Amino acid sequence: MLIKTNFMRVVFCAVFVAAGSVTADAEVPEGFHAIFNGQDLSGWHGMPHFDPRDLAKMTPEIRAKQIAEWTEDSRKHWTVENEELVNDGHGAYLVTDGEYTDYELLIDYKTVPLADSGIYLKANPQVQIWDYTEEAKFNIGADKGSGGLWNNSAGAAGKDPSELADKPFGEWNSFRIRQIGARTSVWLNGKHVVDNAIMENYFDRESPLFAKGPICLQTHGGEIRWRNIYLREIPAEEANTILAESHAEGFESKFNGTDLTGWAGAKDNYEVVDGAIRCKAGHGGILHTTEEFSNFVVRLEVKIPPGGNNGLAIRTDGTGDAAYNAMTELQVLDNEDAKYATLDPRQYHGSAYGMAAAKRGFLRTPETWNFQEVTVDGSTIKVELNGNVILNTDLSTVTDFMANSPHPGKDRKAGFFGFAGHNDPVAFRNIRIKKLAATDK
Repeated sequence: MLIKTNFMRVVFCAVFVAAGSVTADAEVPEGFHAIFNGQDLSGWHGMPHFDPRDLAKMTPEIRAKQIAEWTEDSRKHWTVENEELVNDGHGAYLVTDGEYTDYELLIDYKTVPLADSGIYLKANPQVQIWDYTEEAKFNIGADKGSGGLWNNSAGAAGKDPSELADKPFGEWNSFRIRQIGARTSVWLNGKHVVDNAIMENYFDRESPLFAKGPICLQTHGGEIRWRNIYLREIPAEEANTILAESHAEGFESKFNGTDLTGWAGAKDNYEVVDGAIRCKAGHGGILHTTEEFSNFVVRLEVKIPPGGNNGLAIRTDGTGDAAYNAMTELQVLDNEDAKYATLDPRQYHGSAYGMAAAKRGFLRTPETWNFQEVTVDGSTIKVELNGNVILNTDLSTVTDFMANSPHPGKDRKAGFFGFAGHNDPVAFRNIRIKKLAATDK
């Protein structure tokens, strides 16, 4: 049972009303707030293209001094005219003081020939803005138009916009940008040009986009003007719904929200509460589907109590310890609880238990629903948490095992999907699975 809300659709309609009426005195769309006041540069500071990890390493005193220097430079090149932010094409970028996790951004821009620019999301480059007529840059994508995630790898989803949507020079363009985790959607002048694509971390391609960060307006060789800059932070439940509904073809529900029909194993140790499967406190064992799967994608939501521990049993036969007898147990854990401070990295949330460590820092606070997607294809497993890929590994290549413990089930080709309870009331809901074709891997 997939939880849906009308709120997202209401906002969606309101956004496009705003996007179609690009006037300097446009009303703030419902649910949004202005992050540019139309009068001055309050709430913004200067920063060039710079790795935010290096900024974070500075002492507070050195960091403040560095930002002050960048901001002083930015004030030489950024001004406010007629409720518009104006940049002369030079100087430090303009950066929000605020940092954001999941959000929608509305922003209008107008630029000039031979200039290009962009919008950094979470301090990461970038939603591209081109002079789409500049033939000298057709070889790097200018002819495809603005809105793509230009710093993604060649061939990656979202690198180029799906269509040319730019307006002629002299006219205002309107962006709607939605960021959930590392997943980026872009609408330019009402056309959906990037659809829920992963924005790669420019500064560390092996890691997800930063969990949160500022919005940066890039300067790049020609005047650009910006106006009507509004932001709406997206709450967790809405973010989960958006992720679940994106590219949802082929997924089938495996839980009716009412009882454990279609499930087997340790049924007496689990209960259905408020439309979710929950492990009973003080109980455990493997609860699994009655259907077996080889290659598949599972989408679900998980809520972990403080200190909670559970796991996703992948290709299990329903017996023994899923961490070893199944292909793997993908850890479900309250990472930040003090009692887990000294675990092996391969024991934290999303990790293939004892074999491959997931990236940390993307789990929501306890008692908040998280959206998780797991892709099992041959010997490879990919785990996406709240829009961030935290694990992407090939278990056939693992040779170093925690505590040198063997994993006899690692090479299983098929099995049940389930939950490996460990005495804590961890809950799961909206469980949907899509079967994938056989593979040679």
